[in-house]
Amino acid sequence: MDRYPLSDPRAEKGTSVRMQTPQRRGRLFLVLIIAGLIFIAGCGLTYLLGVDPSNNPEDYAAESLEPKKPEGIIKKIQHFVFSKDKVLEGEKDDRINVLLLGMGGLGHDGPYLTDTIIIASIKPSTNQIAMISIPRDLGVDIPGYGPQKINHANAYGETDKSGWGGAFATEVIEDTFDIDIQYYARIDFQAFRDIIDEVGGVSVNIERSFTDAEFPAPDEEYQTVSFQKGVQQMNGTRALMFARSRHGNNGEGSDFARSKRQQKILLALKEKVFSASTLLNPLKINGVVASLDKHLTTNMEFSDIIALVKLGKEFDSANIIRLTIDSSPDGFLENGYTSGGAFILRPKTGDFDTIQKAIKYIFDNVPDETDTTNGEVLREIVKNDTPTQAPPPPPDDKIAVLNGTWRAGLAARATKVLRDDKLSVALIGNTEDRPTDDSGIYALSPSASVDALEKTKGALGIAIKETIPDGVSIDSSIDILVILGEDYQE
Repeated sequence: MDRYPLSDPRAEKGTSVRMQTPQRRGRLFLVLIIAGLIFIAGCGLTYLLGVDPSNNPEDYAAESLEPKKPEGIIKKIQHFVFSKDKVLEGEKDDRINVLLLGMGGLGHDGPYLTDTIIIASIKPSTNQIAMISIPRDLGVDIPGYGPQKINHANAYGETDKSGWGGAFATEVIEDTFDIDIQYYARIDFQAFRDIIDEVGGVSVNIERSFTDAEFPAPDEEYQTVSFQKGVQQMNGTRALMFARSRHGNNGEGSDFARSKRQQKILLALKEKVFSASTLLNPLKINGVVASLDKHLTTNMEFSDIIALVKLGKEFDSANIIRLTIDSSPDGFLENGYTSGGAFILRPKTGDFDTIQKAIKYIFDNVPDETDTTNGEVLREIVKNDTPTQAPPPPPDDKIAVLNGTWRAGLAARATKVLRDDKLSVALIGNTEDRPTDDSGIYALSPSASVDALEKTKGALGIAIKETIPDGVSIDSSIDILVILGEDYQE
C-alpha cells in the first residue's frame, strides 16, 4: 500500500505527511480543551490571585493613568491574566466617601482644630458626587471627652497619638452620621496654598462683593481683605483668604457662607486640574504628594489616589449635589449650649436621625416619604421632620468688651467669638487699671436681656456678676459690659 493517498498533492513532491488518525485528532482536541480551561481559569483567578495595582508612579501612563502594558509576549500574558484593576473601598456598594479635613497647622492658633470638614460622597455608577459641609461648631459626642464641638476631634486624636487625629476624626464623624467613610485626607493651610499654586491658581466666580475687616494676620493682629463680585483668578494665598473669611459683610459673615465658599474653591480646583490636565501625570501627582510631607495626612495609597483621580475625570461640576448643614430657617440645626456653657450647634429634632437620612439618600428619593427629585429631597426632609416656626431673632443688646490684661488683641479675639454668635459688640477697649485678676459680665442697663447675658456667658465661659468694679466708666448706651481678666481662658 502506498505511503501517500493519491489525493494528496505532496505525494508527487516526496513530502512526508503523517496521517491524522482519529486517536491523534482526539488528543489534539483534548489539549485544546485543557489549554482553554487553563486560560479561562487564569482569567477567573484574576481577582483571586491577581496582583494589586502598583503604588509606583512610574508604572502608570501619563494622562490616561492606566497601568503601562509590559513588553514581551510572556509578560503581556501574565499582565492580562494575573493583574487586576484597582477596586476602591465602597465601590462595590456604589458609594465611596472621602473625608476632607482642613486645619491651621503648626504656627497657627489651635493648630489641630479643623476649620474645614467636608464629606465628598461618590456614586460611581452614575458619575455623581455630593459635597456635604459640616459646621465646626456642631456639638457631638466625642469618645473619652463627652459633648464637644466636632472640630476638636482631630485635635484630641492628635493629642492621644501623633498622626492619629485624622483617623480619630473619621471615626467620630462615622458614628455621628451613621456613614462608612473609606478614606480621609487632612491638610493644613500650607498644603492648601501649595496645591493651588502648583496648578497655577484657580478661577472662582464670586457671587457677591464683601469685605472682612477681621481676617487673621501675624502676631495676633487683624487685616482687611475684600473680594469683588465676578470671576477672579486666585493664587494659593488669595484662595485661602476666600475660603477662611468668617467676618465678611453682605451676607458672608457666617460659617455657613464660608462652607459654601470652600466648596466653590474645591470645585474650581477640580476644574483646573482636569480641564488643563495640570496634574494628570502620575509622576507629577506623586511629586506633589511627596512635597507636602508633614502638611498632608491620609490613609490612601498612591493607587487609591490614581483611581480617585480617574473617577474624577468623569464628574460634571454643574451636576454636583451640595449640602451645607446649617441653622438657617430651613436648616437642620439650631443654636445651643453645652452643660459647661459653651456655644454649639445642635439638631433641631434633638437627634441626628434626620441628618443621617439626608446624607444616606442624598443621591436618591426618600422611600415612602416623598417622590420629589434630588434637589428637593433635603428641603422635604427638613419640612417634615423639624419645627416650622421661625427661630427667634438674635438679641440686639449693645455690648462693650474691655481687656483687663496685657495680652495684646484679647478684646478683639473675644469680640470675634461674640459676633460669631450674632451678638452686637459696640465698643472694644482696655480697662484703665491693668492687670485685672477676675473676669466678669455685668448688666449695665435695666433693659439688658437675659438671653443676651446667657449667650455672652456661654460664648466666653465667664460668670455673670452684679457689682461693677470700681473705676470703670462706660457710655450709657451700653447694655452689657464684659471685662476680660487674667483668669480668662481663650
